[in-house]
Amino acid sequence: MLPLSGNSSPAEHHPKKFKSSELFDRKNAFNSLLQQFHHQQSRLWLLLVILCLQILLLFTIRFLPLPLPPVLSSSSNRLHRFPSVAVVSSAANDADECKNGRIFVYDLPSAFNKDILENCDNLNPWSSSCRAMANGGFGQRADSLAGIIPENLLPSWYWTDQFVTEIIFHNRIMKHKCRVSEPELATAFYIPFYAGLAVGKFLWTNSTVEDRDQHCRMILKWLSDQEYYKKSNGWDHFITMGRITWDFRRSKDKDWGSECIYLPGMRNITRLLIERNPWDYFDVGVPYPTGFHPRGQDDVTAWQDFVRTRRRTHLFCFAGATRAAFGNDFRAVLLDQCRNSTAEKCRVVDCAGSRCTNGTSAILETFLSSDFCLQPRGDSFTRRSIFDCMIAGTIPVFFWRRTAYYQYEWFLPSEPGSYSVFIDRNAVKNGTVSIEAVLERFSREEVREMRERVIESIPKLVYGTGGVRDAFDVAVDGVLRRFKEQNEWGYKWK
Repeated sequence: MLPLSGNSSPAEHHPKKFKSSELFDRKNAFNSLLQQFHHQQSRLWLLLVILCLQILLLFTIRFLPLPLPPVLSSSSNRLHRFPSVAVVSSAANDADECKNGRIFVYDLPSAFNKDILENCDNLNPWSSSCRAMANGGFGQRADSLAGIIPENLLPSWYWTDQFVTEIIFHNRIMKHKCRVSEPELATAFYIPFYAGLAVGKFLWTNSTVEDRDQHCRMILKWLSDQEYYKKSNGWDHFITMGRITWDFRRSKDKDWGSECIYLPGMRNITRLLIERNPWDYFDVGVPYPTGFHPRGQDDVTAWQDFVRTRRRTHLFCFAGATRAAFGNDFRAVLLDQCRNSTAEKCRVVDCAGSRCTNGTSAILETFLSSDFCLQPRGDSFTRRSIFDCMIAGTIPVFFWRRTAYYQYEWFLPSEPGSYSVFIDRNAVKNGTVSIEAVLERFSREEVREMRERVIESIPKLVYGTGGVRDAFDVAVDGVLRRFKEQNEWGYKWK
């Protein structure tokens, strides 16, 4: 800088020359200043790091599910904890995922579910059902399928009983993203009553009608005292009944089954059954459980790839047994056509007796090796084999429309001919139609396209453990959508 005074000498216009000792002192001072600066800078960085960690911790806490506070029951003066409910992090995402409503699950007395499972030794008159009820209703692991299915998928396969949907739905719905613990927030109410397991033990014994009806009468009496059941008269309530609908439709005391569905309190409750009455609005058909329970989308994709590329050595197959007690048994006709096929184009698994109970490796291997599988009616119009067949990527051949087309609308493709074949059973019986001839008329391209529709449907036909939209999700979404539409229509009888 130039001096302000006007009488300075020219020498004063140049930088001042310092002595060496003075310069050394200035360097020490400057170094000291730099050290202080670096020290301050380190402290500043440390503060910034701590601040960032605090911000990250706050965001993490927001995304964690919060435990519900204990609630003191005024009636019993005991401390109760509701099961924790997953908290969705974003209000926008929460509203979108649960746009059709939220579910409250009744905490029933143990006599309606837990006690029934604990008495698994007595659920049928022939043997213990405890092994079948294990692993959340999936049953025992199907280790004997090793060598038939890919090794990485073996943990997803079980020997699953066909009557366990009540257990599977109960376990899954307790973790549902739209479940709430406060009934006033719910638009749907789930009743975790194991109706099928409760009545099953009385169906093949000389039980009284009182025995067969006792559990259903008890649950309806319990429901009649619940505030939200009384408010809606049952219109927004639903239940899984793990057997066919006819096991709950006894119209006369001497007839089969219980009269649960005919009892007044059950009339307006939506019922999820493995076989429905097509003329009852409140019956909804859901898939029979199979042995495949994928752990997520990776399992589903791997299985779809496996069945898509599987080499199929037979045109068609049949797994089943004759019904000697029935006159003009149609299954016997199918077995004859299969055994008499040319060049062994049909493969048979004879399930006489109980050899095919809950599936066998021979059944899965047979389906995996065939293009088509014959699906007559079972003891009723449906049978579990439909789903075992389709899970294997095999095209089902039906002889009754009520076997599938009027049963599982939420789960199967809307166009029956895109994934299945229908053959008039009367034409087969009188010998004017050869099943082999009908199936041979499909070109390889047509077979490939039908199989692809079957394979695309697999996720909606299985009950997994989460991570993929499966039969459970389709069923619950359908029920919530139905309840929403009912409210929009504004029509309900009293």
